[in-house]
Amino acid sequence: MEDEDVAISNSSVFAQLMAVIVDRKANPPARSYTTSLFQGGVAKIGDKIIEEAKEVVEAGAEPTDTRQQHVVHEAADLIYHLFVLLGYCDIPLERLEAELQQRFGVSGLDEKAARSQGGASDE
Repeated sequence: MEDEDVAISNSSVFAQLMAVIVDRKANPPARSYTTSLFQGGVAKIGDKIIEEAKEVVEAGAEPTDTRQQHVVHEAADLIYHLFVLLGYCDIPLERLEAELQQRFGVSGLDEKAARSQGGASDE
C-alpha cells in the first residue's frame, strides 16, 4: 500500500506542476522563470531540455555514493522543462499519460517498428 501512496502522491505532483505551468502561460508573471522560457519559445525551451538531458546522463555516470541524489535532482529539472514544452505546445498532461498508457503491454521494439512502418520519425 505504501508504494501505491507514493505513486498517487507523485502523480498529483506532476499534475500540480503542469497546472502551475499552464497558469504561468495564461497569466505570465513578470518575474517568472517559466514566463521567460515561454517568451523564448521552442528554441529556448529546447536548449534547456538538451542541457538538462545531458546533465542527467552525466549524473548517471557518477560514482555510486553521489549518483542517486544527483540523478533525481537532474531528472526533476528535465521533467520540469519537458512539461514547459508540453505547456507551450498546449498539450495537456493527460495526453502524455494516455500515450504512455497505450504502450503498456507492448514490446518497445515492436512499438518502435510499428512507428517506423507508419512513416513516423524516431526523432
